[in-house]
Amino acid sequence: MQEPSKFPLKRYDLSEDKSLRAWSTADEYLLKAYSELKEKPENLALYNDRFGYLSCHLNTQQPIVVVHQKSQELAIEKNLASNKIAAIKFHYPLDSLKNKIDFALIKVPKSLALFYLFLHHIAENSSKELELTCAFMTRHFSPKMLEVAGTFFEVVEQSRAVKKSRLLLLKNKKENPPKEILQQLTYREEKYQQYRGVFSSKHIDYATQYLIENIEINKSAESILDLGSGNGVIAHQIRKENKAAELHLLDDSFLAIASGKLNLNSEKVFHHYGNDLAKFEDGQFDVIVTNPPFHFEYEINIQVPLELFRQCFRCLQKGGTLQLVANQHLNYKVHLLPIFESVEILAENKKFVIYKCTK
Repeated sequence: MQEPSKFPLKRYDLSEDKSLRAWSTADEYLLKAYSELKEKPENLALYNDRFGYLSCHLNTQQPIVVVHQKSQELAIEKNLASNKIAAIKFHYPLDSLKNKIDFALIKVPKSLALFYLFLHHIAENSSKELELTCAFMTRHFSPKMLEVAGTFFEVVEQSRAVKKSRLLLLKNKKENPPKEILQQLTYREEKYQQYRGVFSSKHIDYATQYLIENIEINKSAESILDLGSGNGVIAHQIRKENKAAELHLLDDSFLAIASGKLNLNSEKVFHHYGNDLAKFEDGQFDVIVTNPPFHFEYEINIQVPLELFRQCFRCLQKGGTLQLVANQHLNYKVHLLPIFESVEILAENKKFVIYKCTK
């Protein structure tokens, strides 16, 4: 059982699992490690503080809070506000920081490519006396975690396990750490760039490929939304057949949107950093395409994509379609039928199914 937080915190992720909390024992371990420092650093930075546990508890330290998701920003803002703590200015993992980091706390993300990007950002924006404390749940440990940490730091030490969580203590920043933060992927003999930490870092995701191969978009479509756009590969492929259409790319990941701009940046293409469709008008789109997220770190949560499907209905014009790819086991059809006039299967194999939902 987790200890109660000093501040009342909510997850703000639509989860229906009441047993889930807005922090873990790994977050608690980070806070405890920082509280035991004899001398507090001048410039503290926080990374991957998903719901604001560290931002709230360490608010008097005026930390540099580096975020990578819009949903993360909103959750932290809401938890700060509900606890009557002043709003903070967020920073992003591609920013150059004015104040050099002396100490950083990191909740190690599931994506070690994202962990790499965090460490790169810290190495580029830190003092020589830099020290880091990273935390993870013991069951999520991977030797690769140590390898990534050793890429940037000479000293990588593990703590003892406490409440099924463990710390990585990093010291002595290497003099010449790697500089490359972009990855290159090939699809249909075309090169795509994306920042480390963007979904599917080794190749274009197989579900995305299956969606591209089977979507049906009339060439008369004037306005198209790529929801959860990632590095922009879906929109880029759509542009080939729909050269006059207005294309909108929306993603919760700051790094995904930054990557999409590298791959698709032309007239009538609009990139949106956000986690919902509130900014769009009723009936704005002829077609919405998506490979919707349902994994959130180590959790599976279909409540977020189901809410997005309801928002898609509002934003589609009459007769417009939502076309999505899903894993067979998710059985989205039972959830889509109450929302849309019709739901048909465009294609399916043993692993994936393509749904075409008409308003």
